[in-house]
Amino acid sequence: MWFIFALLSAIFAALTSILAKMGIDGVNSNLATAIRTVVVLIMAWGMVFLTNAQSGLADISKKSWIFLILSGLATGASWLCYYRALQLGTVEKVVPIDKLSVVFTIIMAFVFLHEELTLKSVIGCLLIGAGTLFMVL
Repeated sequence: MWFIFALLSAIFAALTSILAKMGIDGVNSNLATAIRTVVVLIMAWGMVFLTNAQSGLADISKKSWIFLILSGLATGASWLCYYRALQLGTVEKVVPIDKLSVVFTIIMAFVFLHEELTLKSVIGCLLIGAGTLFMVL
């Protein structure tokens, strides 16, 4: 069961990056961080006010609000799965699987954001996948 939660953690972590990228267009990064990061709410909003970015709040588009909220939900789901996987499995097996988020993020960036998938990226993804299998089997 720890494997499923670790794998879900990696997928949700990958979604966090993709959704944040989709929602951050035209939004102050400090303000975007505050919107999507419930767990560090006080710190994130503190940065918003420190950088005087709060004036940009009214300018955020509906699309950006949606993707920033979805990114926050993906972050929460990832953390919940990660800690559950850690509770059920061992760190040396859970953490490498969680880091498969790098592979999932690159694939999702290609599919959803139409970012370039280079030979170097493909080889890197294959090596990360092979390394993860080597570590957990």
